[in-house]
Amino acid sequence: MPLKTLDYNDPDLPPRDEIKTAMLARLPEVLRHLFPNGRQLKREFQIGSLQGEKGRSLKVSMSGDKAGLWQDFESGHGGDIFDLWAAVHGLDTQRYFQGVLRSCADWLGMSPVVPSVSLERREWIYTDVSGKPLVTVKRTDGADGKKTFLPYDHIAKKHAMPEIRPLYNLPGLAIADMVVITEGEKCAQVLIDLGIPATTVMGGANFDPAKTDFSPLSGKDILIWPDKDEAGQAYLENLKAGLKNIKPKSLRVIIPPADKPEKWDAADAVLEGLHIPGFLNSVPQSKIQLQRYEAFSLAELIADKSPMPDDLIAPRLLTPSGMLVIGGAPKSGKSDFTLSLLTHMAAGQPFLKFIPPRPLRIFVLQAEIQYDYLRERLQKMGLSEEAINKAGQNIHITPQLKMLLNDDGLEIIKDLIHERFPDAPPDIIVIDPIRNVFDGGPDFGNLGENDNNAMLFFLQQRVEMLRDMINPRAGIILVHHTKKISKAMFKDDPFQALSGASSLRSYYTSGMLIFRPDEAEDVRSLHFELRNGPGIVNMHVVKRAGQWVEIDPDTQPLIRQDYSNKLKSERHRQHDQILQRLLEDAQFDQKLYTIESFSEAYEDIDGLGSQTTIKKRISVLMGKGYIKCLKTPHPLTKQTAERSKYGYLVVENMQLGQDDIDEDTGEIMTSAIAVLPTHYKDEGSGGVRQVENAHSWVYHDEEKTR
Repeated sequence: MPLKTLDYNDPDLPPRDEIKTAMLARLPEVLRHLFPNGRQLKREFQIGSLQGEKGRSLKVSMSGDKAGLWQDFESGHGGDIFDLWAAVHGLDTQRYFQGVLRSCADWLGMSPVVPSVSLERREWIYTDVSGKPLVTVKRTDGADGKKTFLPYDHIAKKHAMPEIRPLYNLPGLAIADMVVITEGEKCAQVLIDLGIPATTVMGGANFDPAKTDFSPLSGKDILIWPDKDEAGQAYLENLKAGLKNIKPKSLRVIIPPADKPEKWDAADAVLEGLHIPGFLNSVPQSKIQLQRYEAFSLAELIADKSPMPDDLIAPRLLTPSGMLVIGGAPKSGKSDFTLSLLTHMAAGQPFLKFIPPRPLRIFVLQAEIQYDYLRERLQKMGLSEEAINKAGQNIHITPQLKMLLNDDGLEIIKDLIHERFPDAPPDIIVIDPIRNVFDGGPDFGNLGENDNNAMLFFLQQRVEMLRDMINPRAGIILVHHTKKISKAMFKDDPFQALSGASSLRSYYTSGMLIFRPDEAEDVRSLHFELRNGPGIVNMHVVKRAGQWVEIDPDTQPLIRQDYSNKLKSERHRQHDQILQRLLEDAQFDQKLYTIESFSEAYEDIDGLGSQTTIKKRISVLMGKGYIKCLKTPHPLTKQTAERSKYGYLVVENMQLGQDDIDEDTGEIMTSAIAVLPTHYKDEGSGGVRQVENAHSWVYHDEEKTR
């Protein structure tokens, strides 16, 4: 889906090709208008850069099929005549192409006639989004020419401004992507009458920004049109103070033309017959950076006793404008766990130790589970009828959405969220998992989420951008795969398992890892890392009858005795299989094994599992004395294992068979040579120790002793 263009409802604008033909027909004149310092040759026009200084770096073709095409060889920029016009005038051909066409048409004299508007209005009604009146402002002119504005509060039913004041034209703001803020209701209304989304604040240039609700402008492109006077500059500063906390998508201010008189405003522009849409797209504008850097003294911080904001998910797992990353390996149950958590939050019900302040509105961008399997999983979650009724319309989930969260993807998701939450934005936005929608930006090629720079781009330019477009106070939950790390590293710092961990951990406000301490068991361990709170004690959870419940790991073997017995029996079977194989292969195949060669030979045979599993079982058997080592060559096989730490594996009663032929009878005679250990594995240190008596076997467990 392409990005939306800024459309000022100009249906009479000539077609794009007609405007382009007219521009190319007057190309020399167009270029002289754009670059007075340029030099025209026979086939090309030359100028230093888009800034217009003399030079030859930027060249424009003047004839043939390439007429109007240009290239700046120093910066690498280029394009057609529209791109050139837009670049010089500070316009955007991708988002505001309609405005580029309007600007060109204005210069060519091809613009339609501007509709007439009324400037005699003396009463303006502030309404809510549905159109219900909130405040009416009436203007009266005194004998001395001084204007007086009298507000009437329809809710309080008295002549006064409300404590918290709404913006003008809330119904129009709700459906607009770009908004013009004027100084006063009259100026805002004349733009609205022209089909241009506009608003103003209540109270004039000296309004109190702390008492104005600017939240409807969150995530929008904002253009401020102040009056051309000192009061207009004061108005601009008040607007900047009020807008700093709502994170608009962009914020620009019109620089009024120098030839306009004092106090010149939007209404004056209409009276002059100025074509307003074209003016808005061509007038010089300055970009305002709203980010404010602050520092507070110790005394200020300690003295501030104002209430803390409510957690979205208490205790401090997810805070307003915070980001929670839930990580786990594939098949660890993280998606199921996350869905259970979210449905309870949407129902306003506790989940394990986590509590929402109320039923939360949640949107889940889900990119892994197809529709049928998603509904099957939800139906098997064991939700109560009460939870379903409370959460039913509060949580909306996409089935396996196949897309990247790039510029186009942001627009798609923004529109989908607005469609699913038309009345109020969601409290939480979820992306599950990051990997399936990850976009690291054009500067990092095909680098994925493991690259820190690509991850930082994704978080700043994709995830934060989506939040700003929807609700700057929303919490973000990212579901993310973990990578493989060593046990020692996991023990020291488990959150290093998150892909792109450096950038991710420096960005999120809380993290949660879900994993299985024992792959053979269904118990999950939850580890937490919080930046906005004192921390959450690690938990062990298990799913029973469709419900996630917390357990005490110390009582788990007792609670799950039957399952533990099954696991114990399986381990014994695997141990017996390993010992039997070592005995039989030595006797009948005359073959000895190292740990490595045995695990390779018997991987996935006889139910012994992977090489890693086999090595673990052998290590246990060595520690308990069932397997010892031969580190010298056997006299029969002459095999050596110099590169092996433990040498060849030896079990009790092991023999190497040898076949001989009786010279008198011709029968095959089998003799046997015992295989005796030279070393053993020390159970405490894991080191190799020399045996004192090769014929003595001692087993270090309760099952067998000799």
